[in-house]
Amino acid sequence: MLSIRISRPQILMPGLCGLSSTRLYASAHMTDNMGSAASSSGLERLHFDNVVLRRLPLDTSQEPGSRTVRGACFSRVQTQPLLKPRFVAVSAPALSLLGLDAEEVLQDKLGAEYLSGSRLLPGSEPAAHCYCGHQFGHFAGQLGDGAACYLGEVRAPLNQSPELLRDNPAGRWEIQLKGAGLTPYSRQADGRKVLRSSVREFLCSEAMFWLGIPTTRAGSLVTSESRVLRDIYYSGQPRSERCSVVLRIAPTFIRFGSFEIFRPQDELTGRKGPSVNLSDLRAQLLDYVIDTFYPNIQQDHAEDRIKRNTAFFREVSERTARLVAQWQCVGFCHGVLNTDNMSVLGLTLDYGPFGFMNRFDPDFVCNASDTGGRYSYRAQPSVCRWNLVRLAEALGPELPPHLAEAVLNDFLPLYNAHYLGIMRRKLGLLRRESPEDEELVTLMLQTMHNTGADFTNTFRCLSQVPCPGVLAKGCDSGEPSDLGDHAVEMLLSHCASLEELRAAQRPTMDPRELAMIMTLAQSNPSLFQFLSDRKSVSQELQRLERFKELLEMSEEQLRERQREAWKCWLYKYRMRLALECKGESDLAELEAERVRVMNRTNPLIVLRNYIAQNAIEAAEIGDYSEVQRVLKVMEQPFLVQPGLEAPGWLGRTGVAEGGDERLERDVVEEEGGEVEG
Repeated sequence: MLSIRISRPQILMPGLCGLSSTRLYASAHMTDNMGSAASSSGLERLHFDNVVLRRLPLDTSQEPGSRTVRGACFSRVQTQPLLKPRFVAVSAPALSLLGLDAEEVLQDKLGAEYLSGSRLLPGSEPAAHCYCGHQFGHFAGQLGDGAACYLGEVRAPLNQSPELLRDNPAGRWEIQLKGAGLTPYSRQADGRKVLRSSVREFLCSEAMFWLGIPTTRAGSLVTSESRVLRDIYYSGQPRSERCSVVLRIAPTFIRFGSFEIFRPQDELTGRKGPSVNLSDLRAQLLDYVIDTFYPNIQQDHAEDRIKRNTAFFREVSERTARLVAQWQCVGFCHGVLNTDNMSVLGLTLDYGPFGFMNRFDPDFVCNASDTGGRYSYRAQPSVCRWNLVRLAEALGPELPPHLAEAVLNDFLPLYNAHYLGIMRRKLGLLRRESPEDEELVTLMLQTMHNTGADFTNTFRCLSQVPCPGVLAKGCDSGEPSDLGDHAVEMLLSHCASLEELRAAQRPTMDPRELAMIMTLAQSNPSLFQFLSDRKSVSQELQRLERFKELLEMSEEQLRERQREAWKCWLYKYRMRLALECKGESDLAELEAERVRVMNRTNPLIVLRNYIAQNAIEAAEIGDYSEVQRVLKVMEQPFLVQPGLEAPGWLGRTGVAEGGDERLERDVVEEEGGEVEG
């Protein structure tokens, strides 16, 4: 086990010979045989402008091993080369943010070396970011980039579209290599990522972008012959896996936890931030973030620092509310919503044990380590607000508590407004806003849960339920009974079978523990009542009750119950659609608009676990075509792509659709020995 040492790092202060040090460092690490500028590759011509290392203190200590870093926001590091690096896949749209041509990058003989950290890009300055975090509700002290390496900030091409730069006013893209080796923040880990986790991060970063959800991007995925041991199931039987590296791209990777390095000693854990009491550094970091990424706020409140900081916190809160609403509306579960995984720009950050729901379950948990369900699908909005409270605390005197509280009080109403707005589009409710819409959405989700309906497929097929008076596809007449029967059968096709529901509702608690609780219910009802109020026990008892009910039910009985549930909801839905059509002279035009909006809001395909797992298993035997195929499909998630939806490679999982959520979670457990960031 590596010991954590508190050293006296050499801090390079901004404005004090920073430029000359930067040039010296870059020139000292330039590799030979780079060629002239005329013959250099696109990667070698990248225009770096590493402003953050000039604006914020940099720890330049070369002391090896993990250590506590005080008084700095970044630490100088050196990437460690991999053996025979090679490309698995690249994202052409993501690389274009840097002005790079994907084909040229793939053809570059040194491309995989540059994008794995095996060779230093000219102008880059490898560094690791220092941050802290609350993990599973407890302050963990210093964390930092344990496996990620900042390379620098690349100036956006002059012809980059204003839309892409709208949320990147600095006009620079920070690029990181995730898995490039040890940093002062690696703790007991090795600074490496394996192919399995790297494929998931690469694919999901791009999939989320094409779903229209704010996210960091992934430009390339490189693997190698270098190997590390990982015990994925914590079974004491580690296996050798390939070291791999993802090129990550974002305006910045600064996060809530970046401000927690100033946190005083935590009463519960006894830990404190490495830069506690350095108020000037906190102000410096806050100034940099607002100046660079929120210039309008800086301009509007240049004369009043408190108003400026409050406006910044409000904007971060609004972006976070919008982001989590978008997650909920595609059935996405992040899995590790610690404060160190929350972006100050409202981006989806750090893809670990994430998951998209198959069958709708509000208590869906995609992280097998989250046994208490803290980061369940249902909990994500409240957890994001909790994390914003921690950010407000971290800003300390820069944000008075009463002003922070006023902003926080608006978070859930903002979230609900964003959520309901998206849900209306998903249901094709475009003309009017009715007070009953929230109830309609809630009832639909309850029906989905009770019938085991697939989240993505159910919403997608709703565009085939027409407004009253419009003939549905596949229906012989416009009679309400025919339309209703057609719609019900369509929805039933996406519901779970009896076997699937039994598997999903099977109790997860140890039978002996459950038996003890049930015995307690008879012998000591008051104590049982106290225990049953605990969320986990209450949910387990509900699960047991549903499981017993399913054991006594036949497939035919289940189908009839599902049919009646959807008939009830469809009746309310079509009543709401009738209100939508009221006063409309051209129903055909309205219907065409509804279908267009719904099919642009409800994806046809998302990155389900089995899709990612098929790509991983193919890649692990050297077939990268499935990763590339999945990437191509995810770039158009709302369109029918004949021949592309079905998995191009089926490995030992042999799964074609759905599957037991709990079994899938086992495939994506966090990797032992790895450190996020």
